[in-house]
Amino acid sequence: MKDQVERKTKIAAFVCNWCSYAGADAAGTSRLQYDDGVRIIRFPCTGRIDPLFIIKALEQGVDGVLVSGCHPGDCHYATGNLLARRRFNIFRKLMLFLGLDERRLQFAWVSAAEGAKWTAVVNTVADEIKQLSGEPFTWATPPADGKKAQSLREQIAAIEQAHRVAFQESSIEAQEAAMTQQLRQQAKQLLDASEVNAVLGYTSGTLPQTANSFFALSPDVADQLVWNRYCQTNLAVYLTRPLVRKLGKIAVVVKPCDARAVVGLLQEHQIQRHEVHLIGMVCQGVETGGAMALKCLSCTQRTPTLYDTLIGAGGERPTASSNPLDEIVRLLDNASPEQRWNFWQDEFSRCIRCYACRAVCPFCYCETCITDKHRPQWITPSAQPEGNTAWNIIRAAHLAGRCVGCNECARVCPVNIRLDILNRKIAIEIKNEFDYEAGQSVESAPPLATYRPDDQQEFIR
Repeated sequence: MKDQVERKTKIAAFVCNWCSYAGADAAGTSRLQYDDGVRIIRFPCTGRIDPLFIIKALEQGVDGVLVSGCHPGDCHYATGNLLARRRFNIFRKLMLFLGLDERRLQFAWVSAAEGAKWTAVVNTVADEIKQLSGEPFTWATPPADGKKAQSLREQIAAIEQAHRVAFQESSIEAQEAAMTQQLRQQAKQLLDASEVNAVLGYTSGTLPQTANSFFALSPDVADQLVWNRYCQTNLAVYLTRPLVRKLGKIAVVVKPCDARAVVGLLQEHQIQRHEVHLIGMVCQGVETGGAMALKCLSCTQRTPTLYDTLIGAGGERPTASSNPLDEIVRLLDNASPEQRWNFWQDEFSRCIRCYACRAVCPFCYCETCITDKHRPQWITPSAQPEGNTAWNIIRAAHLAGRCVGCNECARVCPVNIRLDILNRKIAIEIKNEFDYEAGQSVESAPPLATYRPDDQQEFIR
């Protein structure tokens, strides 16, 4: 009891240099008193504050984080705070979805003349955090009793089972055979005419009911290409690889979700449109675990949004009456913060840091990933709770507004961490807040790279 009384609440305050830091200074020169547990870290602008800094502060033991900057219209760099407002809006919702109590992550606009407001904000934030618990905040601590997350896991499994749909073998096999023949013919034509230097598609895997990525470099091997419901890999992931770029112009087989990834890479200027010939495949869904993949049940696109050549024709395929992933997101939204926290900590605790999720993601193209940097070392490289939590959160944050929902990260995860649920939650929030869906249009600006003056800011004091 004595230790609890003596323990001070620790708050990390990330502030911009030009307004909030000056406001805090004004509070000091005016002899205004505010909670002495706050530690101020000064930044040039709130636009410079990366969500990773917040994660690191929580990991190192603070009880809460306050981010404060200039009022809209007062930014020293014109738009830094407006861009940060969007980024923090989504990051805050991600953290709440993970189960973090909203009182531990707060935001405020404080100008250089608002010393009194700075004092009031800090004292209010400190008081709210003190009300949370007398116990120190524990970050990245998996529940000692795994049963705490078991109930949610069982409910998620029930939702998935209720939506399980098997393929109709008799109808789809003939369609796959016909599309395979068209694909081989198209590949031969492109290679014969030297319109492309390679065709990137799929070939039969060494195990039954599998398909592997395959580069056809000459017409002679085009007959090894196949198209079927086991063609799961998002081939857009190869387009930014240095060795593939050395091939020059290539043709790529794309499903609708793959094409959306290509659109994203074009938006981010990672590839040029004239560098790729897109062979669009009318998609009948892919199979995972003996049934249609969850992502396909809710997908309304049969034809890719972007293609140069289209193979196949439209047709009916089973769909779910509602998006199963949306149902799972709603289930977690309705759970208590403690339940969500236990669920996600239990999920992250299984991570073995194999980075398979990174390897298959078309948008993980950084030359040096943040997890590989060690000066400073932002994310511990070994598979332990702090590093696992930081890695999975920052990865989800980096994909905000970019993930196209191919869910390859979840499919290849050897320990079945539900990254698809995290990605879907962020996609829902991006859609609700900014009316944006990733991968639909090359001309659209990525939602977190732009702003509107009337963007939502109710979460900012």
